[in-house]
Amino acid sequence: MRDRVEVKRHVVGWVQRHVANPVARRLPRQTLIETVGRRSGLPRHTPIGGRRVGDAFWFVSEFGHRSDYIRNIDANPRVRVRIRGRWYTGVARLVPTDDARRRLRELPRINSGGVLVIGGELLTVRVDLD
Repeated sequence: MRDRVEVKRHVVGWVQRHVANPVARRLPRQTLIETVGRRSGLPRHTPIGGRRVGDAFWFVSEFGHRSDYIRNIDANPRVRVRIRGRWYTGVARLVPTDDARRRLRELPRINSGGVLVIGGELLTVRVDLD
């Protein structure tokens, strides 16, 4: 039998992919990260929560390297981030040495709470904006 984290990731992934993300992507104020599909080469938009701090945007991925958009970043770190309706380009950097739980305390509460409840393999990501 699969372990609990894997089952949770599978169920949450299905709900996000087929229900939550299609709705959230259409919200004009939703923060999005645009990655380039590692196989398709097509742009991929993923709703995220995070905060801009100076010339960097910080967020935490709830399933770390198991998330498709993190795998896309591994293949091509050039991304765009839509913050409050405006697109910014930058380079995403995975920060596995960062304390993701501590980082979540510095980010918007609603999203951080969801990431903590849902997440199984937290990974901090910093996008250095151009």
